Amino acid sequence: MSELIQQWLTISGISESLIQPVSAMIGLILLLTICWISYYITKHLVLKFVHKIVTRTTNEWDDLLISQKVFDRISWLIPAVLLLAFMPFFISANPQLVDALTVFAKIAIALQVARSLSSLLNVANNLFQESSKEKYLPLNATIQLLKLAIYIVAIILAISILIDRSPIYLLSGLGALTAVLLLVFQDTIKGLVASIQISANKMVAPGDWIEMPQYGADGDVLEIALNTVKVQNWDNTVTTIPTYALISESFKNWRGMSSSGGRRIKRSISIDISSIHFCSAELMEKLQKFEFLNEYLNSKNNDISAFHQQKGINDITDPNSRRLTNIGTFRAYISAYLQQHPNVHNDMTCMVRQLKPTEIGVALELYFFSNDINWVNYEAIQADIFDHLFAIAPLFELRIFQTPTGHDWQARA
Repeated sequence: MSELIQQWLTISGISESLIQPVSAMIGLILLLTICWISYYITKHLVLKFVHKIVTRTTNEWDDLLISQKVFDRISWLIPAVLLLAFMPFFISANPQLVDALTVFAKIAIALQVARSLSSLLNVANNLFQESSKEKYLPLNATIQLLKLAIYIVAIILAISILIDRSPIYLLSGLGALTAVLLLVFQDTIKGLVASIQISANKMVAPGDWIEMPQYGADGDVLEIALNTVKVQNWDNTVTTIPTYALISESFKNWRGMSSSGGRRIKRSISIDISSIHFCSAELMEKLQKFEFLNEYLNSKNNDISAFHQQKGINDITDPNSRRLTNIGTFRAYISAYLQQHPNVHNDMTCMVRQLKPTEIGVALELYFFSNDINWVNYEAIQADIFDHLFAIAPLFELRIFQTPTGHDWQARA
């Protein structure tokens, strides 16, 4: 083709000194036109036809080939290959231009092959994430490491093509740069080791709720990558954590709570100590009306009656007599109330205990689990329970302790 162009230029009366450069320019224009036409046909005709076929199939993997742009990246290889293949036929009259375009075409092919392989790895990763039941395999980090290796090989090939040396020549010099490479890729190396340890020990997986206050992370794990872990916080912000930080620092994983089906509620009510006293006859008459206290009161009254008969005590004012207290009865009421509550997990720990008295009174701590782990429902459940307890405490002649407010001082005045 180059000779035909030169012959045509000679017949056209072009000066001999201009024949070779003009021939090379015309050949280059024709070659670039062919490359552009091949890309256009591939991009707008062949790929559209392929897309139609893919959309009609029931397979999911071929849809990923489209979404990850595998075919789009492969389409860029067509003009580069044609440029390399037909170059000697169109511009053989200019060896320097041929050499320059050959280097360009080879580098473009190497980099585009690397990009195509990267897309295929993305497809493999997506297929694994959708089909695999095991979340702890560090495939995402492995995929990123393979991508890094592919691009490093492509860059080495590109440099070897550019300087016209064998890739082995460049690889032989990497030994002297090992320390520099370790310094440059130290985060990558630590991330790879960390991802393997996270997987082996099943420390965290995508979808787990983790807390890491030192990094401001409190939410669901979105992705465990080679260098970073993405966490979507409950305010919809995204926090990135270095992968190696998950093995070098502490964090809280709520996976056990999610899988158990119960979420702990641990909260206390402070009782004014001055309001604690023995139950009077009038108070006992009121408490007998509480359905949740029937079993408790009957059992306690029988025990007390048996004790008094044994000791010969007839007067309840006797200091040796036994009597029920309002705080003890209130504690029994809370226990019975929680045990029959439809949102309390019956198969998990449920108790009410009295804590050490402090300057803010004596605290009754409720320790139980809700059977709904949804955050919104969880908060509503514990709010409803404590709303009820705050409202019913005065019926036991108990006062909920709180620091005096302006209203309290105004009432006294």
